[in-house]
Order: sequence, then C-alpha cells, then structure tokens
Amino acid sequence: MKISYVVTGGGRGIGRAVVSRLLAAPDAVVVAVEHDPDALDWTSGEPRVHAVTGDAGDEETAERAADLAESAGTLTGWVNNAAVFRDASPHTASARELMDLVALNLGMPVTGCTTAIRRFLAAGTRGAIVNITSHQARRAVPGCVPYVTAKAAIEGLTRALAVEYGPHGIRVNAVAPGSVRTERYDALLAGLGPERAADVERQMGDLHPLGRVALASEVAAAVAYLLSDEASFITGATVPVDGGRSVLAQDPEAR
Repeated sequence: MKISYVVTGGGRGIGRAVVSRLLAAPDAVVVAVEHDPDALDWTSGEPRVHAVTGDAGDEETAERAADLAESAGTLTGWVNNAAVFRDASPHTASARELMDLVALNLGMPVTGCTTAIRRFLAAGTRGAIVNITSHQARRAVPGCVPYVTAKAAIEGLTRALAVEYGPHGIRVNAVAPGSVRTERYDALLAGLGPERAADVERQMGDLHPLGRVALASEVAAAVAYLLSDEASFITGATVPVDGGRSVLAQDPEAR
C-alpha cells in the first residue's frame, strides 16, 4: 500500500533533501510544491515525485497538492518547508511592509497545516506534520525582524496544533536548522571570491560547536524521523538541528 507526503519548497535545498529522504521508503510517493518551476525540472526523472508549481501559501495550490497525494496513496505526512528570505528593519521599512513579510512566511505553514489537518480528519488517519523553523526563532539576528517573528510564530503554531489535534492522533512538530549548506549558501560563497569565502567558512565553523554548517541531508533525516512511526509519541516539539549554534549563542552580526 502506497503512502504519500507533501513537501513545500521541495525543489531545492532542505526541501529537495527531504523529498529524497522520504523516497528511500519504496512505498512512498512525494508531492513537491515549488514556486519556481525551474526548480522542479529534476522531478521529471522521478516517477514517485509529483510536482506542483504554485505558492505554498495559496489554498488552491495546497488543495491541488493534497489531491495529488491522496490519489497516489494514503496521505501520511506534510512538511512545511517553503520560506522567503528577505531582510527588513523598522527603521528602513514601514509597518505594513514588515507585516506583509511576516504574513508571507507565516501564511505558508498555516495554509499547509490547515489543509493537512482537514485531510487527515476526513480520512481518519493519524498523520504527521513537520514545520521548518530556524535557530533564529530563539536567537534573533539583526536585520531579520520579519523572518524571526514569523519563525517564532510558527513554533507557537506547532505547539497549539499539537495540543488541539493530538486527541485525533495527529502529531505536529518543528525542526529548527542553523546554517545549512544549500544551493543558496554555495552561491553566496561563490560570489565572495576564494579568500572572503574561506573567511566566512571559518566564521561559520566558529558559530557551530560541531565546527561546520549542516548538510541538507542531516536536516532531512530529522524531518523524516519526526514523520515516522518511530516518533509516535513526539508532538509539539521543536528539534534544533543546528550543530549547537543556538546553545553557543554567538553571532558575528550581533556585534
């Protein structure tokens, strides 16, 4: 019997790593939701990946993804990974701009959670949701007010939904990465030149007690665990996958 998952922001970075990890189960089918259609080109060679192009915060997009997932198997898990990285501060942006950015990053998991929960309840299944937050939800970085605010709210959303829908067998957890080596991270280093890139890598090593940034596959492993039956008594938790960065609590930008 096939089982299915939905992963938003599934075209690149952590999202793609989560899709790949979930496909390790031979009976799994994954619906990858991505705003940029070019980021989904690789799915054409994956018969167990269904691509949905659209805004993860749009209810119609979420419903399309859920329909595809349910047509492929029993919808078992939903991963809200999609996010927008756009810095803003109160002294440079209006209150409206700040609120719009908060709503952008908070709206996507709210839409995903709402869709997933309704489908789980209708099917009578004990589904699981994982929201991707950030170490910044607990340890803010200057210049990132909307992002930090949204990620902290997503952790509150995670706890609230875990309490409300636990009696229905629905689990809701979050994973909070630190810095992760993704296409975006590598592109940033490539644009700096070798000497400056090496300096940034050294700084990143200093920020993480394990001495390096995470691999996307390491974040994906935590997500897959929380979706699995092995985590059947874990709900309402935020699991840091940050190499100890939030414990060390240092950041050069803060100085």
